[in-house]
Amino acid sequence: KRMDDLIQLLHTGRHTLVVANGEVCTFNGRGIIDLYHLIEDDPGFMFGASVVDKIVGKAAAALLALAKVKEVYADVISRPALDLLSKTDIKISYGVVAPHIINRTATGWCPLETRCFDCATPEECFRQIEAFYKQMEY
Repeated sequence: KRMDDLIQLLHTGRHTLVVANGEVCTFNGRGIIDLYHLIEDDPGFMFGASVVDKIVGKAAAALLALAKVKEVYADVISRPALDLLSKTDIKISYGVVAPHIINRTATGWCPLETRCFDCATPEECFRQIEAFYKQMEY
């Protein structure tokens, strides 16, 4: 499937994430939870995949980099995410670049954007993401 078709699917289906690698899978989870689970449970599916996401902050960018996806489109991408992805071979396209991703209540930065802000590598980001979700479970 072409990226245009995947982008259309994201919007018409009101999904938060579409991943295509042979088969096309759609997701509706909040934040980066779906990406995180995909990388934990099925990293092979992500390898070389085409990914269309509503919002890509630095945490999502780190996961995409670690998964070695082929290409990504984001409706909104943050500047830190773009900087991180530009150091990879991933083909990037997007609608809008935001200085950073805000939280759900629009009262400040997304907590994962804050946590990953000072991380230099995708691996460092991943440790922050893992810690964040482990905290959430308690």
